[in-house]
Amino acid sequence: MSRFKIADTRLAGLKVIDRDRRRDSRGFLCRLFCSEDLRQAGWERPVVQVNHTMTHQTGALRGMHFQHYPHSEMKMIVCLRGEVFDVAIDLRAESSTFLRWHAERLSSENGRALLIPEGFAHGFQALTDNCELLYLHTASYAPLAEGAINSQDPRVGIDWPLSITDRSDRDCAIPFLAPDFSGLIV
Repeated sequence: MSRFKIADTRLAGLKVIDRDRRRDSRGFLCRLFCSEDLRQAGWERPVVQVNHTMTHQTGALRGMHFQHYPHSEMKMIVCLRGEVFDVAIDLRAESSTFLRWHAERLSSENGRALLIPEGFAHGFQALTDNCELLYLHTASYAPLAEGAINSQDPRVGIDWPLSITDRSDRDCAIPFLAPDFSGLIV
């Protein structure tokens, strides 16, 4: 019996994962990851890297990041503390949803996760102070394969829920997409 409820989004391959929490008087236990259960959602490679982020300030924004082929990665994002507006952008060449984005509110309270396939950019905005996220990756970070989309790019048009209070210098310096950007090969 799976401890995950897996739901499709309007972007092919992008999944919302609701984790079943087994509660009692002490609190709860929930499964964070199970390759057997998540295989039906498209997770076929091993987890090779796990990252943990802390974002201190409400309104702070991280993203939108991805890795180029052959270092493309699938990610699963879980919020351990606080609440975030978690966004994925479809960058797959010739996808019917190319440059469309989807967002989910992930929080420590709702136990929801976002499973992001290869060929998507990812980022988030903190909706509360001191947000902690856990990232599970199918590929190790490869600095020379790193790519990014400017989170303010009008061609994508992400509707961030709060005023942006902070972004890294690196994220601010990302140029808008070139008019001839035709997507990623995955």
